[in-house]
Amino acid sequence: MDEKIRASWERTLHPETLKTNIITASIFSMAFEMLKSSIVEKIEGFFTNGFDQDGPIISQEYKEKVLSLNRSPVYASLRWLQVMDAINDEDMGKFEHVKKCRNTLTHEMLSFASSGVDFDVAEAFNEMVALLRKIEMWWFEHFEMAIDPESYPDDLDLDQVIPGPVWSLQMLIDVALGPEEEAEKYYDLFVAAADKT
Repeated sequence: MDEKIRASWERTLHPETLKTNIITASIFSMAFEMLKSSIVEKIEGFFTNGFDQDGPIISQEYKEKVLSLNRSPVYASLRWLQVMDAINDEDMGKFEHVKKCRNTLTHEMLSFASSGVDFDVAEAFNEMVALLRKIEMWWFEHFEMAIDPESYPDDLDLDQVIPGPVWSLQMLIDVALGPEEEAEKYYDLFVAAADKT
């Protein structure tokens, strides 16, 4: 057997490598879906006018001001965020890069497992978290803080604020892909908090 082919199959079938690569690709795909959901659902929520037996009542204004910007609800939402100056062209480029990475990891799993990919997976994760944080912080500053400024201290350091979706995404990455101690940290914090209740 050709040495290159043998080496490729050994890397692919090595249990630890295969397991790690499958988990990495799965977490990346899940994280990307979390990012998309956060982008779309936050805006839908903003344009919601109450609820009925079928769920949220989305205003006609949502169709006119958001969905009219693109056939895809994700791209329409991203465009709306651009119009609102929440994100810029560079952020759109980051979204496209992260999406391309997700597609590669999802659709070329065997290739990823055997020979890797032509991008830094950790860096792509960081781009995804940073983009989610930027969007979430825009909502926090322009809506949550603006609606109820008395609820926040005057000297609030926004760099120290961790929005819920960002925390969830970072926890998912840390637990699934980080060192064992990182996963244990989240577990221990949960158990300590649960014991207090």
